[in-house]
Amino acid sequence: MVYEAHRSDAERICRLWDEALGNKDLEASLALYADDASIESPLVQHLMNTPTGIVQGRDNLRVFITRVFQTNPPQRKRFKQGFFTDGRIVTWEYPRVAPDGEQMELVEIMEIDNGLIQRHRVYWGWYALGLLREH
Repeated sequence: MVYEAHRSDAERICRLWDEALGNKDLEASLALYADDASIESPLVQHLMNTPTGIVQGRDNLRVFITRVFQTNPPQRKRFKQGFFTDGRIVTWEYPRVAPDGEQMELVEIMEIDNGLIQRHRVYWGWYALGLLREH
């Protein structure tokens, strides 16, 4: 069941998160996450030099997102075609084949609670993982 009030939160977060990512706006990015939010991604392990791919808490998110913005490769083009949501969970794909060539293929899932991102998971495809290994 989709709750329209929650759907608008999901749509707002997707739009603002995409804008913040595109503008490399750290404060705008952090404002979308709950204080105890987590991000789970192979990139966490790579950039934070941790045994797991999970970063949690606003202070740790600040360090991680700063590093993401500093190391964003040209293959991270951000082409996507919408998203799916039930009002609480938002999912979208960045396909490998984009209109202007190949890009890092990722699937992202965000769990929204009280209008903020509580959990954010990023799943990588073979092309994106290959780029990660090169750097």
